[in-house]
Amino acid sequence: MMTTVALLASVLAVHSPLPAQAQPAPGGALQPGGALQPGGALQISWEVRNRFRLFREERDFLLHAESGRGRSVLAAEQALGMQSDGRGWARNTVNRLCIDLGGRVSEPCTRDNVKESYLTPVDHPVVIRLAGPVPVGATCAWSLDDGEGPATSTIDCAEPINYRARYGRTTAVTVDVSSSDGSQRVSTEIAVRDIFIAGLGDSIASGEGNPDRPVALADEGFCFRSFLGMAYTQYYRPSRAGYKGGRACEAPDLLSVWQRQSALWFNAACHRSLYSYQTRTALALAVQYPHIAVTYLPLACTGATIADGLFGSQRARDCPPSKAGNCQGTVNAQLAELREAVAAAKRRQPDRKLDLVLLSVGANDIYFSGLVADVIVDTATERALFRRSGVLASVDDARGALMRDLPQGFAKLREALKPLVGDMSRVVYTSYANPTLANNGMPCPGGRAGFDIHPSFNADPQRLATVSNFVEAEFLPQLKALALCQSGILCRNPAADRMTFVDAHQAPFASHGFCARAESDPEFDRQCFAANGESFNPDIVTAASQPMMCGRSAGEYRAYSPRARWIRDANDSYFAAMTYPQGLPSSQQPNDIHDATWGVLSAVYGGAVHPTAEGHAAMADAAVPAAAAVLQLDAAIPEVISQPVSPIPALPAR
Repeated sequence: MMTTVALLASVLAVHSPLPAQAQPAPGGALQPGGALQPGGALQISWEVRNRFRLFREERDFLLHAESGRGRSVLAAEQALGMQSDGRGWARNTVNRLCIDLGGRVSEPCTRDNVKESYLTPVDHPVVIRLAGPVPVGATCAWSLDDGEGPATSTIDCAEPINYRARYGRTTAVTVDVSSSDGSQRVSTEIAVRDIFIAGLGDSIASGEGNPDRPVALADEGFCFRSFLGMAYTQYYRPSRAGYKGGRACEAPDLLSVWQRQSALWFNAACHRSLYSYQTRTALALAVQYPHIAVTYLPLACTGATIADGLFGSQRARDCPPSKAGNCQGTVNAQLAELREAVAAAKRRQPDRKLDLVLLSVGANDIYFSGLVADVIVDTATERALFRRSGVLASVDDARGALMRDLPQGFAKLREALKPLVGDMSRVVYTSYANPTLANNGMPCPGGRAGFDIHPSFNADPQRLATVSNFVEAEFLPQLKALALCQSGILCRNPAADRMTFVDAHQAPFASHGFCARAESDPEFDRQCFAANGESFNPDIVTAASQPMMCGRSAGEYRAYSPRARWIRDANDSYFAAMTYPQGLPSSQQPNDIHDATWGVLSAVYGGAVHPTAEGHAAMADAAVPAAAAVLQLDAAIPEVISQPVSPIPALPAR
């Protein structure tokens, strides 16, 4: 038979205390087990370590636990942005995830040197402490029993206990505290709740516009052609840092050479980003609630519609750089991926269920990118070309799809999600924000400011106002009605078919659209992104060596510095991501890297008119309370609140 000490060694370990503390819940209440009870009695405090299970390493979770202490997600993001000098917190974390860059879940995933099944964990790391007025030099005799016999240890009461709590089991914890003042026994129960969350939807859900590691820019310029194809239609914009190939339009080079200096996404095909509101919502739940673990499965994909993306496969956005140079041009349907993951989890753990779905979809179904193109593409040649290729869309086109196609798509989506979640309230639909508003809800005035990255761009004031009014008065209200089975939207069972709807972020966004500016904006933005839309050197001779009119290096741009606009404009998109459509069919690939098509797409394909990291954080601040309410995370759990008992006689000396 194992000795008590040997048995203990298999489940307990003593380490230095964690810097993370229990977090305040919404409304300021402290979580059970995370703080002293009234009266200052001794109690047992415990929390799950590295409880956002997407992160392989605890240091990445602790960064957010520390920055999120007493702060909103937005305030934490702003603090992290400043702490990283605008380079972003995700630039290193992206290489330390339980999902690889191709979107595949690591099974098993080695987290903090322990191999774990990602979708079906068998246990969770927990740290346990004695809290309260602990006598100096007191000795603690611990006993932990998960139903298979107690494991015991006697150590200094100042030391924490690390323990692997079994999935689906409750562990009874008792500690006898001995000191010169006598002895006392304290008890509690540990029950870790592992919450399985999936993220579905389109570019707003995936985090488009916010690469985990932004592209690095060079001082020198890079040449693009325009559609007219004549010498005087060439123009220069900042090049990628480290690029050694041909920068002049007369010096073409291989795409593979150019792609070595790409921005990095944790899934390039879908432009999934750790900054997305869905990831930040799941992470914030883990930070705020120390007794849970969060297993998060991100599936959202930029460009997705309900038909092509959720139900069917879709075209990949682009591909990560690889030595093989291969690019898989399609992405599997999100619902199929989710069904497969849930089925795989249930095979290993029959009681495993999907607890929550975070969802944002519908914008691509009503051609929103076409509306954006119609607003910002201004020159006659490009408008004619884009109109013939179906890139531009009118408000009438969008209105027709909104009233005709989107209700049918939502009805089909509801029926597909019901078997996965059961209760449709577990689908938290987070609506979009109107990206065109600033100055307390007034539409942006238009013009080239923020869009002069391409010579043909100019946000037309009239078309902009028309689109803004359509979004505000028609699109957003219809989405709410669709999610909540209101305003004539037919649902089979309205009481059971309503999703949980989130739109509290829309009011703050009304002052933070793409045209918002402030004196607190980064100095580079204020000096180099000109209000008159003349940020770039038009002379192709001098622009080859200095493309910025301000004379500063484009490498000084910081994608994750706090700024007034929570929406990426086209300049931001180029400077942060400069994405090229590698996922396009070969028949649509441009002839060389200076092609006019890429000149346009490099300015918008990386997230123009999408939320910044701050915008996504504001969306997460709206979604977190709704998700917590659905999951009942603020419900009292008296069985895990420790209660001191009457002092017991001192243990006899041995």
